[in-house]
Amino acid sequence: MPAPWPSRIPAAPSVWSSTPPAPSSRVSPVSSHPPAIAALGYLAASLTTVSFFPQAIKTIRSGDTRGISLRMYTLFTAGIALWGVYGLLTRDGPLIAANAITLLTAGVILERKLRAVLAERR
Repeated sequence: MPAPWPSRIPAAPSVWSSTPPAPSSRVSPVSSHPPAIAALGYLAASLTTVSFFPQAIKTIRSGDTRGISLRMYTLFTAGIALWGVYGLLTRDGPLIAANAITLLTAGVILERKLRAVLAERR
């Protein structure tokens, strides 16, 4: 007689386990996650990165950085850089891609804000 229905469901791997998942032929070449999970990560990374673009484009085109906090952008840019390092260390493709793009645009805005602050002090 087959086992009752609930016992036939395979146990989900623990998210909190310190043991890495077993290697599989179905993993992304840049990530240790299965393709569907990697795709979800890329989608989330793309949306959060793209959501940053309208403000970045407006600031770059206008050159107006008066509404931007220097402290916030300094911390934000440092945080993005650290997320990028973390992505490299964990070989997480979505983190690497999203943070590389965001670091570039945030770096440009931070550079413009720093120039504006220094110009005001002269």
